[in-house]
Amino acid sequence: MKPLGDVFIKLVKMVVGPVIFLTVVTGISSVGDMKKVGKVGLKALIYFEVVTTFALGIGLVLVNVMGPGRGMNIVAGSLNNAEISKYAVQAKSQSAVEVLMHIVPDNIIGAFGSGDLLQILFFSILFGAALSMMGDKGKPVEEFLERLSYAFFGVINVVMYYAPIGAFGAIAFTIGRFGVGSLSALGMLLVGVLATMVIFVLGVLGLIARIYGFSIFRFLAYLKDELMIVLGTSSSETVLPRMMDKLQRLGCAKPVVGLVIPTGYSFNLDGTSIYLSMAAIFIAQAYNIDLTLWQQLSILALLMVTSKGAAAVTGGGFITLAATMSATGTLPIEGLALLLGIDRFMSTARALTNMIGNGVATMVIAKMEQEFDGERALTEYRSYFDRPAIERI
Repeated sequence: MKPLGDVFIKLVKMVVGPVIFLTVVTGISSVGDMKKVGKVGLKALIYFEVVTTFALGIGLVLVNVMGPGRGMNIVAGSLNNAEISKYAVQAKSQSAVEVLMHIVPDNIIGAFGSGDLLQILFFSILFGAALSMMGDKGKPVEEFLERLSYAFFGVINVVMYYAPIGAFGAIAFTIGRFGVGSLSALGMLLVGVLATMVIFVLGVLGLIARIYGFSIFRFLAYLKDELMIVLGTSSSETVLPRMMDKLQRLGCAKPVVGLVIPTGYSFNLDGTSIYLSMAAIFIAQAYNIDLTLWQQLSILALLMVTSKGAAAVTGGGFITLAATMSATGTLPIEGLALLLGIDRFMSTARALTNMIGNGVATMVIAKMEQEFDGERALTEYRSYFDRPAIERI
């Protein structure tokens, strides 16, 4: 079953890089005003930092209240696990300076080959800015890239015919590999993480949506197909091209979508932030490590940096957690072995929350910049739902 899900993820990742490049470049070049592009980017980054910090804080508070790791009494050195070493090795390259240095690619072909979203986004912004400054001379290139983007979205439509098979294979593998019983091994932590994410989506993101004049429930209903794909694959990256397309059809301006969504996949990982803070404190509780308030706040500050380097694919949050624990010098990295059995399930919850958070962020930034077409949104909702469904939502 595993190859069925893996092939679907590879098919989507195959076109993610080109779709981001084409959307960002044509979006920036069509705006023309680079000050406006910079303004959108700055607002997006400020929004990302505020919301993800709030997510980290919620996770920290609830894991202290629930105390899922208390009473486990794990002895240091008793959980050495061969699988942990690969995460520890990968985590060594996750320092704040190296994450920032990594944004600039050694060469652009390599960035597209590896599918590194931040590097592709960096190059795309530079290319779009250069194209914009060319004025009329750049129009033929812009028109060509615009037509090329339609072809790539056509490829996405073809790939999505395979989505049900891919999701089926991914879910079947997860249950077959870990068993239904794996859900009960660390059930309290799992339930706590899931409950926290639900509270965050419906409470925090719901409140933000209400302030900016749209319903979180209607928005989630509109994204139900994408949510099901993420549920099956445990990766929010699998729906990135579809999210960009649907948010444009929902009324968000193309330049806003092109900047906010790809950037959010590295800087606005709300679900990953909740998981990281809860998992780190859970391991401390399991090892009877009594962290002071100052130490917990220090971990929170560290997570504010390391969480920005978390990849949007399965396992990225685990690597980032390993990096954070190594940097603290207080938490034993071997404690990650406690989470291996249920990480796949929490990875799914992280991906779902990340996807919803980035969708809400795009709507908010579009409305902030008055780059949201309300009439188009209403038309799209009417074509997507029947009228009684709209009234219920």
